[in-house]
Order: sequence, then structure tokens, then C-alpha cells
Amino acid sequence: MDPLTIIAVLASGALVGALLGVFGGGGSVLATPLLLYVVGVDDPHLAIGTSAAAVSVNAAASLVGHWRGGRVKWPCASVFAGAGLIGSLLGSSIAKLVDGQKLLLFFAFAMAAIAISMMRKPRAEGDPEVQITWPLMRRLAPIGVLTGGAAGFFGIGGGFLIVPGLMAATGMTLANASASSLVSVALFGAATSVNYALSGWVDWRIAGVFILGGAAGGVFGVKAAALLATRALLARRLFASLVLAVAAYVAWRALNAL
Repeated sequence: MDPLTIIAVLASGALVGALLGVFGGGGSVLATPLLLYVVGVDDPHLAIGTSAAAVSVNAAASLVGHWRGGRVKWPCASVFAGAGLIGSLLGSSIAKLVDGQKLLLFFAFAMAAIAISMMRKPRAEGDPEVQITWPLMRRLAPIGVLTGGAAGFFGIGGGFLIVPGLMAATGMTLANASASSLVSVALFGAATSVNYALSGWVDWRIAGVFILGGAAGGVFGVKAAALLATRALLARRLFASLVLAVAAYVAWRALNAL
């Protein structure tokens, strides 16, 4: 990689790492477009596989900060992530069979759905003291499988589905759900990247540099999340508007390439 490419990968990683730290769910959705249109990766499958590997590590790094802050509900997060692992492996296997440009078109629609979901205001504040129970486990597991499947197919962390899924199934707060979603984002990303790596669709050099940038961005993002706690909805809506604009660009590029 030449110096300009390295700088582009570092900057892209830093941005995604910061967004993961702030928003958890939805924070990784820009990784693939950044690799394609900023870094210059020319194969959609390679961009998806590489971004999944990098996002997995960046999500795990951000998770540590939220864990120290006491915002991760580990029992609920573990059940959700464990069930979703099966879905992520199945979804990524199907995605590898789809034409790259068509997959990007599907990806653009997923981005639009993410943006819309992030603009909505949660119905309730939620319970910060939620505890795992058998009824909760029965609700968490099937939602986890479906979410993992979507995450694997689109090559994204799936946090935009994980956060509302955790809130709906357990009644936890938005802050707890965003932090807890990173457990699944890390696991689903790892499963997807391993599946893509088996087909040679992960550039480990780019992934490594992306992770370095993401680590720095993640530190900033976790701190920013605490500062933005009182304006979380406004911040999410501003980010959602950006995602919607990028989704339109990705769809336009994919349609022109078909």
C-alpha cells in the first residue's frame, strides 16, 4: 500500500471506530462504502469481507470501554450473540453466491433501513436493572438468529437490528442496548470475516491498518457517547441522515455498474 492509501485506511478506520463507540448499533455501516469509494478496493466481496474483519476487532475494542462503564448487560448480550452466530454464518455463505454489484444494491437498501430505524425515538426509557430470565431467553434467541443472518448477508455488524431487538425482548435502556449490541457486532463480524477469508475475500493488510485507525477512533467514540448521553437522539438522527445519503450514492454506483 502506498502512503496515501494507508492514510485513507487509517482515517476510515478512525471514523468507523468512533461511530461504533458512540452509537454501537449502526456504527459500522459505513465501513464497506469507505473501503470501496475512499480506499479504492475494487471488489465488493473483498470490501465486505475486509470490513467485517476490521469492524469485529474495533467493536470488541469499544466494548471494553462500555464494559468498564458498566453499561453492558452480559447475560442478555451473550444469549443474543450466541444464537445469532448460526445466522451470521448462514447469511454470509448465501451472500458469497450473489453478484457483487447486486449485493451492493441490497446493501444500499439495508443502509436506508438502518438510517430510518436510527431516526425513530424509543417508545420508553427502559429498565436499567433488567435481568435475564427464561422467558427473555426464549424471546432473545430467535431474534438473534434472524439478526445474525441479516448481519452475515449484508456484511455489517447488524447493530441497527440488535439494539431494537435487545430493547424489545428485554426492556433494557437504549444506552445498555447500544453497549450490549457490541458483543454481537464483534461476534457476527468475526464469523462473517472467517467465512469470507475461506474464499480469499479478506485483505489482511488493509484490515490491520483499518483496525489501528479504529482503535484510536473507538477511544474517542466511547468518551463522546458519555458526553452525548443527553442528546443521544439528535446525534443518532444526524448520523442517520448521513447514512441515508451514502445509501443513495451506493445504490447509484451499483445500478450504473449492473
